[in-house]
Amino acid sequence: MHPFQAYCRDQLTRMRAEGRYRSFAALTKSRRGFPRYAMPDGREVLVWSSNDYLGLGGSDILARAAAEAIEAHGVGSGGTRNISGNTPYHVALERELAGWHGKEAALVFTSGYVANQAALGTILASLDGNWQVFSDEKNHNSMIAGMRNARAKAIWRHNDVAHLDALLAAAPAGVNKLVAFESVYSMDGDIAPIGEIVAVARRHGALTYLDEVHAVGMYGATGSGVAERDGVAGQVDLIQGTLAKAVGTHGGYVAGQAEVIDWLRSAAAGFIFTTSLPPCIAAAALASIRHLRGATALRERQQQRAAQLKAAFRAQGIEPLPSVSHIVPVPVPGAGLVREVSRVLLEEHGLYVTPINYPTVPRGAERLRFTPTPLHGEAEIAQAATVLAGVMRRLGAFPSADAA
Repeated sequence: MHPFQAYCRDQLTRMRAEGRYRSFAALTKSRRGFPRYAMPDGREVLVWSSNDYLGLGGSDILARAAAEAIEAHGVGSGGTRNISGNTPYHVALERELAGWHGKEAALVFTSGYVANQAALGTILASLDGNWQVFSDEKNHNSMIAGMRNARAKAIWRHNDVAHLDALLAAAPAGVNKLVAFESVYSMDGDIAPIGEIVAVARRHGALTYLDEVHAVGMYGATGSGVAERDGVAGQVDLIQGTLAKAVGTHGGYVAGQAEVIDWLRSAAAGFIFTTSLPPCIAAAALASIRHLRGATALRERQQQRAAQLKAAFRAQGIEPLPSVSHIVPVPVPGAGLVREVSRVLLEEHGLYVTPINYPTVPRGAERLRFTPTPLHGEAEIAQAATVLAGVMRRLGAFPSADAA
């Protein structure tokens, strides 16, 4: 056996022993029945952990747009955008995204991960690498991947604007500075003070790069994100987002000043050498964003469901993490314990909630991550809280005896 094969075997054994071996739930998604899926034996499951935050992935609006594009153009894109994978849908989608965020231009990538990795990596390799990047300590792995080869990095305490200010002030003279952060942090559900961060960055002459992946479609008058809600989108230099969560399709993008986006189009290897999104996906994403611009009632109903779920948990003695967003994380420390709670919820009660453990969150910070949608009903919310409380008591998962 090669040493690498032995290494993989040993690591898998360790992961299983620690309760953090990753397995996929055998569930069949239903377009018409979302958020209800089916197990292999036909039992119905109510899904509480989908990133299809508004339930648009199965909507007729998107399905019609995708079907029409398939009929006209086929399924695959046929290549990279430079070779043969550019269509009017891609061009229109980028124009729509730019307008949505109040930017001059946008560039679509094959995923949000690729967008972050390619854009940040390409920017930080420019200007002979004379950059120092300032990263929030809870930034997503895709951002970290893009910043990995930066010549100089500084990590600022999560959402601590004073700490960011101090680090920027201490940067060497003549270095180019970039501040990278998110709006909604998907594991804790908290939201960055974007206006304050941008003001500090500008005072120190730093570019700002904002990941709005978990906010696009969800916040603001037209749904373009927290920066729109807070009235500061125009002050952010680059906004990155996804089409794979609230938009209900697939892909990622970066929006910003026209020449910067045009340069990324011609310089970012993660864009140049990757087959483009299928035209049916671009068409569906375009239809979704046009719909989302006016979907105020849908966003309001989703926020109501999140508030109701948090209140229902507290009424059962379950204290979620202090989320101020649509994400409702419930702490269940211990990789083995959180997986067991999730297993019992699914197998005995037909409730699917994803267990989150290391390396997604630090060891000891394991949790269940609930993401209620507008399609979850009040009775289902009450049931989820009651069932979860019972399972947590039974398995000893409450944080203290008093809470139980």
